Amino acid sequence: MHKRRKLSLARVMRAVERDDMTGFCVNCGAERGNVEPDAKNYPCEKCGEPAVMGAEEVLARIAG
Repeated sequence: MHKRRKLSLARVMRAVERDDMTGFCVNCGAERGNVEPDAKNYPCEKCGEPAVMGAEEVLARIAG
């Protein structure tokens, strides 16, 4: 079983500032590379769920 990693605002902000196409799984918290900033529902390589979003998309949901 994959260990959940917390998605914090600080962690998401660091990814947005790096501007390196990082995405996050909103199910398990895993990071994934090569994710468009506004991506939604990409498959997670760790938990297998279609729950990866681009960092900017995650930030918009946290802030909104």
